[in-house]
Amino acid sequence: MNNLQNYRLKCTLTFGDIYGQIIIWLIVIFLSLASALALWSSVRQIYALATVGLILVLSLPFLLFAFVTTLLNHIEVTAVDPATLAKPSASGDLPSQKPAQAVG
Repeated sequence: MNNLQNYRLKCTLTFGDIYGQIIIWLIVIFLSLASALALWSSVRQIYALATVGLILVLSLPFLLFAFVTTLLNHIEVTAVDPATLAKPSASGDLPSQKPAQAVG
């Protein structure tokens, strides 16, 4: 278990990495709502609701799979040499962090 301290996890995921997935899923939602509206009548209301439900239920696993695989592809594990690693201070500041400054 001590060897786990010799590695650093870093997530490099940005909004731009999943932006296309979100846009495609929004298109799927709007198409399902459009198909439900096309089927909506006094006789076929259950078919309209079933269409929306079926499309959402079938598309959610693919969306979840896309998000999870994208996230896992953007996690970096890097080895850290404990001899060169600076000890964090009691305040929790890392050496690369700079204090915030007011913009005036």
